[in-house]
Amino acid sequence: MANDADDSIPTRQTLLARLKNWEDQRSWQEFFDTYWRLIYGVAVRAGLSDAEAQEVVQETVLCVARGMGEFRIGAAYGSFKGWLLMITRRRIADQFRKRDRHIQPLAARADDSTSTAPIERIADPASLVGDAIWEEQWRRNVADVATARVKQRVSPHQWLLFQLSVLKELPVREVASRCGVSLAQVYMAKYRIGARIKQEARRLERKMR
Repeated sequence: MANDADDSIPTRQTLLARLKNWEDQRSWQEFFDTYWRLIYGVAVRAGLSDAEAQEVVQETVLCVARGMGEFRIGAAYGSFKGWLLMITRRRIADQFRKRDRHIQPLAARADDSTSTAPIERIADPASLVGDAIWEEQWRRNVADVATARVKQRVSPHQWLLFQLSVLKELPVREVASRCGVSLAQVYMAKYRIGARIKQEARRLERKMR
């Protein structure tokens, strides 16, 4: 019997293969829903504004779309995760360069010859997003996407019990009283939905790399 890691490979490769078709809107929507929070979060952590981070998301997705035809699947070619990081770093650097073009006239009028221009400080895109920040945002994104997907698969009532007891951290007894259910029902919702989120997160982590 194949292990979980082996089972995940066809799923990951199938999605990446489907993305080579620009007309496959469903696959591209799945890609966007899975990765946009990651790209946005990293851009904000790098120091960009909301509007700039949104533009990074758009430009990164466009670059992935343009380059997907040449992307090769397999260990010999590097991971998709690493490729996405490289593209995201470059698009973040682009935003800082755009910002720098707006402030350069002001800097010139100030005639501060001793300062280092922002564009010189971002010559290396990797300096904007360290590996630690990328990994932190990656894990957070996996958790967020897993939670959102599981929420769509359970009943609103079960989700409410989980949301109040786990996400809002209310005492189980208070949740049971507020929702008119037994303590056992609250505990069951916590356990079942929590387990499904962890399972989905593990699946996503394998699939997204």
